[in-house]
Amino acid sequence: MAPLIPGAPPALVAATERLRGQPASWLVTGSAGFIGSHLVEKLLRLGQTVVGLDNFATGHQRNLDEVRDLVGPEQWRRHRFIEADLCDPAVCREACRGVDFVLHQAALGSVPRSLANPLATNAANVDAFLNLLVAARDAGVRRFVYAASSSTYGDHQELPKVEERIGRPLSPYAVSKLVNELYAEVFARCYGFASIGLRYFNVFGARQDPEGAYAAVIPRWARAMLLGEAVSINGDGETSRDFCFVDNAVQANLLAATTANPEAVNQVYNVAVDDRTSLNQLFEILRDALAGVRPGLRDLRPVYRDFRPGDVRHSQADIGKARRLLGYLPTHRLAEGIRAAMPWYLARFAVTEGVC
Repeated sequence: MAPLIPGAPPALVAATERLRGQPASWLVTGSAGFIGSHLVEKLLRLGQTVVGLDNFATGHQRNLDEVRDLVGPEQWRRHRFIEADLCDPAVCREACRGVDFVLHQAALGSVPRSLANPLATNAANVDAFLNLLVAARDAGVRRFVYAASSSTYGDHQELPKVEERIGRPLSPYAVSKLVNELYAEVFARCYGFASIGLRYFNVFGARQDPEGAYAAVIPRWARAMLLGEAVSINGDGETSRDFCFVDNAVQANLLAATTANPEAVNQVYNVAVDDRTSLNQLFEILRDALAGVRPGLRDLRPVYRDFRPGDVRHSQADIGKARRLLGYLPTHRLAEGIRAAMPWYLARFAVTEGVC
């Protein structure tokens, strides 16, 4: 298990100091989404110029509004937003013009969604990715960092997951994210275009969507608990995941974009904490954290239902490669991340939806 460290990791401190001293121009795709909006917020706080792009297929204007309110008007003036779809190559060319770094977060997530509509998943995750990759190459972008996925490990059973050993994909979503990695590798070989892929493992935190059939488990459960609704667990609850707080994902993006280590470029990295928590354990951790607000939650029990098709049974990341080549060190494990996100959960669900 990776140790937590006090304060910011040394590599992140060095990266942020460089950025403050040499501001750059960034494109963040999926900027109205969960991780994208956190990247926009962090970059603006560091004095960077940010172009955000989103088609609002899964992102929300409220996320951008929240970032605007948090950073203030002076920093927000360095932000320009494009509402458009990356499936249009002209949009990609316009978005990449004059940009130093691309942080590509836009995608249609969710294994179940991809099983229900593989064509939409391929268009958003493969066609759009290639359009943006070509545009970034042609615009002379210095570094292209993209959101990869732990789903790429597929049916490979070994734990923890090591970047160089993957299995066969278990869903159209997994296929689409694997294709991203293959395209990035080919562009490095054929065109000398520098990119880095980040295989996210179950990222969570403030501004993650709790609603809809494809909502992530932590915000969905937090909302249900605060509203007094049933919490459902797929399968027996012993399915396990490496839950990764969003601050860790933001750190990985900044390190990947700015690393000066030539060995670190044109690689794919796990972004996680090298830990494993079962859904039953997650239920107890979240219930206990929220019981201070709703004491009645202490007696809450989950409802079990069938396993979900396309899901892997267990997932845990080896983060040694990211630590060695990027200087990545997670600052939050699951419990610390839930505590950090708790004020947002309470403000979003308990107050605005009338629980408190």
